[in-house]
Amino acid sequence: MPSRKIEQQLDQLNTLRSQPATEATARALCKALADRVNLVVAKAAAIAGELQCRELLPDLEIAFERFFQKPVETDPQCWAKNALSKTLKDLEYAESALFLCGLRHVQMEPVYKGHADTAATLRGTCALALAQCRDIPSQEIMQHLVNALADSAASVRVDAVRALEQMDGDAAALLLRLKARMGDPEPEVTGQALDSLLSIERDAGVEFVAGFLRLRDEDTREQAALALGASRLASAVEALKEAWSRSRTVHSSEPLLRALSISRQESGFEFLLQLIRDGREQDALEVLNALRLHRESPEIMKRVRNAAEVRGGPVLNLFRERFESGC
Repeated sequence: MPSRKIEQQLDQLNTLRSQPATEATARALCKALADRVNLVVAKAAAIAGELQCRELLPDLEIAFERFFQKPVETDPQCWAKNALSKTLKDLEYAESALFLCGLRHVQMEPVYKGHADTAATLRGTCALALAQCRDIPSQEIMQHLVNALADSAASVRVDAVRALEQMDGDAAALLLRLKARMGDPEPEVTGQALDSLLSIERDAGVEFVAGFLRLRDEDTREQAALALGASRLASAVEALKEAWSRSRTVHSSEPLLRALSISRQESGFEFLLQLIRDGREQDALEVLNALRLHRESPEIMKRVRNAAEVRGGPVLNLFRERFESGC
């Protein structure tokens, strides 16, 4: 627990959030960034980022370097390094050396019955920040990101994928295809690879991602469906509709319906509304569940209500229960 003095320091720093970014504000944050207490430095770094105090970049850099010296003793849980790396990234600091240091950092700390690495968030942030650096060749950046794709922490692997998306271009797209094809112990990593690939390749990547809808692994199929839906591409909607027709007797269609719902494409909405009006009753009920995320849209709810009223029976009853009763 922080001491009373530290709590007072944190409270004083918090007051800076509501003040203009004046020279006095910068001086106060500069002083806090030099503090020996990691929680104080973390708070100052976060506020410097919020206030866009770019003049503090040299002080942020010095503080970041300092907490790699005896890191477990000076910065348990990586609170300071996490905040400093995020602020440096957000302020578009583009020198790679610090981020490479953070990307390589592993901080084992004692936990119940062993030790745990507390630097995963730091490594992920530094992977994302590395993509904005221009003092080293893009090929070298990608080499570091490839290493991060094999990190022991799933969150770092996800951020490495997102960093490759920021790199853009054919080389990044090929690496994302390879990562998706090789798979990952955590489905969310594969899902991010598919999502990022579609962000780069757009329509050209739809066929590749749609191929994952045919896999036996349910989690991977769901990730692929959600990536297609989130892309909001007309070709992705067509791929989802085709997969739904093909999978009705083989796999659960619920992820496909949810993906069509999040696509926000008119052809996808009309497909779902048609299932409510005259599809199989079970399909219509599943569509209603998939459309719940649009409960706050009066226009969409009006269309769903009209379709449910045409159908009547259990479908209309479920609509009233799920959308009109507040449940």
